[in-house]
Amino acid sequence: MSAWEPAEERARALIGIWERRSLGVVRAEDAAEFARVAGESDPRMVDPGRADFVVHPMYAVSLLRAAADPAEFRPDGMYRDEVPGTDGLDVRLMAGGQDVRWRGEVRVGDRIEMRRAVTAVERKSTGFLLVTVEKTYGTADDDTLIEVTERFIVR
Repeated sequence: MSAWEPAEERARALIGIWERRSLGVVRAEDAAEFARVAGESDPRMVDPGRADFVVHPMYAVSLLRAAADPAEFRPDGMYRDEVPGTDGLDVRLMAGGQDVRWRGEVRVGDRIEMRRAVTAVERKSTGFLLVTVEKTYGTADDDTLIEVTERFIVR
């Protein structure tokens, strides 16, 4: 049995099960730093002191949960549960693409929640899996701001 076969079984068992995770409150200073690191030059996104400051559209999608313990990471630096069904397995993981759809604007002070569910698991003939995960990023009041379809390659 290959290392990815148990991941297939686990991921299939998670299809359609939604989980929720709090990603914290959007702070202007953090959003501006993200924009600068991303190479943004628009002063409205890089200067948090401006009255017309706006959060970079990709900021919320880049958020990770805070205060992670070292035991929460895989040897490759990814979160152990980043790809559903793979926690604790000796598999190789790779991003397989993402589609991002904006439904609203992320604002300073928003408390961001991410919801996700596995929506598909495909076995590919060359010996790997393609796991599709749907994610929504929104406020704690369930206002959806961003929808993401993300694919992961599991070998």
